[in-house]
Amino acid sequence: MKQLNHTEIENQQQKFPITIVCDAIRTPENIGMCFRVSESFGVQKIYVHENSPSEENRIVKKTARNTLSQVKHERYADFNQLIQQLKNEGNTIIGIEITDESTAIQEYNFKSLDKIVLLLGSERNGIENINVVDATVAIPMYGRNSSMNVIHSLAIALYEVTNQIKK
Repeated sequence: MKQLNHTEIENQQQKFPITIVCDAIRTPENIGMCFRVSESFGVQKIYVHENSPSEENRIVKKTARNTLSQVKHERYADFNQLIQQLKNEGNTIIGIEITDESTAIQEYNFKSLDKIVLLLGSERNGIENINVVDATVAIPMYGRNSSMNVIHSLAIALYEVTNQIKK
């Protein structure tokens, strides 16, 4: 067995009808990793709040590597206005959040959706306005901790979504 290096790996490059909205994420590492994970899973676009660390932040750049130029992205000011715009464009808004109505992520039917927005809450407060979502999904956890890092949750969610909808 031989471990492959980057030049020996040829991924099936595919884009999915997935958009990510970062709801006031505070740490530059999380913004950078959002880009890196999103690019790996063929996300079409990322929306980052204007108060979050910018793409010019050195830690964001270092963490994201070259993915800042590979994933379309836009900054936004008004969260509710953005969500309404995305709904008007035919997106289903899915919050990655633990609520009393969350569906276990592996039981949610992503195949039935044409366009998906995965909404990530801030590290401290989660999704600020949970009432704007069409549904929430939660990742089953088996340890004592009740939550995980927002980008780890994104990676798990993107794996499940793309696994369900890949062609």
